[in-house]
Amino acid sequence: MAATSTSIPSWLSRALSNDSQFISETVCPALSKREYARDHMRTRSLTESPSTSLLARGQQALTSALGKIDPVAHYSITIAHHPDNIVANRYSNIQPYDRTRVVVGDLKGSHCSIGAEGSKGRYFNASWVRELYGGKSWIATQAPLPRTAHVFLSAIVQPISTLPASLKSSHMHSFSRVRTIVQLTQNVERGRQKAHAYFPATPGQSMLSNPDETSDAPVLKVTLLESKRINEACCVQSKVSVVPVTSTNPQDAVVFTHLLYAAWPDHGVPEDEDRASLLAFVHLVDRVNKDTSSLPSSADPDPPIMVNCSAGIGRTGSFIAMSSLLRAYHLLSDSLPLNTLAPPPQPLYSSPVPPLGPLPKELQEDLIAQEIDNLREQRPGMVQRDEQIHLIYDILNQAFGVRGTA
Repeated sequence: MAATSTSIPSWLSRALSNDSQFISETVCPALSKREYARDHMRTRSLTESPSTSLLARGQQALTSALGKIDPVAHYSITIAHHPDNIVANRYSNIQPYDRTRVVVGDLKGSHCSIGAEGSKGRYFNASWVRELYGGKSWIATQAPLPRTAHVFLSAIVQPISTLPASLKSSHMHSFSRVRTIVQLTQNVERGRQKAHAYFPATPGQSMLSNPDETSDAPVLKVTLLESKRINEACCVQSKVSVVPVTSTNPQDAVVFTHLLYAAWPDHGVPEDEDRASLLAFVHLVDRVNKDTSSLPSSADPDPPIMVNCSAGIGRTGSFIAMSSLLRAYHLLSDSLPLNTLAPPPQPLYSSPVPPLGPLPKELQEDLIAQEIDNLREQRPGMVQRDEQIHLIYDILNQAFGVRGTA
């Protein structure tokens, strides 16, 4: 359903005019050129000598003596290439930036590598990401492998405490925990394993998740409590409990909601007939994460969400980008009357100007281009394909159309 001219923002209308030529001929090439430059810096970070690498220099490497951001250190992926960590990367060419990587625990007996701001902990191919316009924090991650399922679950069990200072929000609770997992890939697609199943398929059943050999963390018992299909959102919603096997206190169990969207193919985008279900799914994720009806009053009303596809960049980045703009325009809530156009949103956190400089002038009014570029600054390759960029424009346009005709 197309949005009406009276409801759609002018920048979005311009982008979608002339059969979306602006997106194909201006947005996609410009964003691709900037990501190519980042990739060059990522490669340089791996070829520097140890005496000058980020791993050796620590956080101070991010800023040179002249007060300017050191681009090689800024885009460093050194930690992901540590010999102990390479095996934990699902794909050899997709690794988190050192400065935004998610650090899980600091467990005795585990390999402790230097992370953002000198933090230590178990390696996890995941990145902290902050929406530019929506303001929400996410954990963007690859799908678990058999050897990384335990650290994936540990990121849920442990309280959040390692968000990089540059991404922190004044609204975030001092004690918060992930309670919603979004999965945008099937476990098996086209006969290939895309994600390891880390909880049972049958309600009431349990399975054990063992840590890898570098960690002395306890074995985790994972139980599927309930599962249901939600047809309008083309998803399966599950409640899952996780508890260390060493625990004798039932209150130690952590319960999270797992939401699997089933209509987004690998290396592609949802078909036209599935776009309404994707929009419904975005709404469902936001609603589920804010549901505190069964939680104590001290619970974080909207904690960070963990989201993955297979690699944790293409479908994952697209989902975060569309969520951010829908949130920024109040299209995920009922805070505005129907047929009312929200005021133009402003960025909700002050991200430093990246080493690449600002976006080209012709993109500085385009909120989707800004959002994608912001995400790519935080995790390499976010919103991986041009057709995914087009999808974000289409979903936002559809959301305005739904509001304008409701």
